[in-house]
Amino acid sequence: MEKHRCGWCEGDALYETYHDNEWGVPVYDDATIFEFLILETFQAGLSWITILRKRENFRAAFDHFDYKKIAEYQQDKIDALLQDAGIIRNKLKIHATVTNAQLFMEIQKEFGSFSKYIWGFVDGKPIKNSVKDYKKAPPTTVISDALSKDLKRRGFKFVGSTIMYAHMQATGMVNDHEIGCFRYNEV
Repeated sequence: MEKHRCGWCEGDALYETYHDNEWGVPVYDDATIFEFLILETFQAGLSWITILRKRENFRAAFDHFDYKKIAEYQQDKIDALLQDAGIIRNKLKIHATVTNAQLFMEIQKEFGSFSKYIWGFVDGKPIKNSVKDYKKAPPTTVISDALSKDLKRRGFKFVGSTIMYAHMQATGMVNDHEIGCFRYNEV
């Protein structure tokens, strides 16, 4: 018997693998949280599958998503990234990634980890929603609004409420698997 998946991922092997193994799984590791923050930044205005298809290119281009290294990027590295056809060559998003890496470490200093900071918005545990059809899932929530507002106040870029809600879904802060999806109760 074939597994029922959320409708948004069906029909694409890469999407299905991502859905089955990563999407909605709670992430507490700062390095992985930062990876998703970068990927969500570059996803703004594009489809998630576009980013997934370029994920390994992003990993190579951005030093395996090492925020400590990214925070130190100088103009020569930024210029090289702007020439890298394997990633999304958006000047504003590349600059935002460097700035966000620097600010990410400031939050780590303040809270002990970025994970403690971000998970604090959901009291440290995932919110389990009851989505019947992914098309009816909200693009934002009061919590993503608050998270976005706080990150913007701290100087982060490309962290609008829709982007942050997608980040919350990806990192398991919210479980938006469709209730008929085999992953709904697994995560």
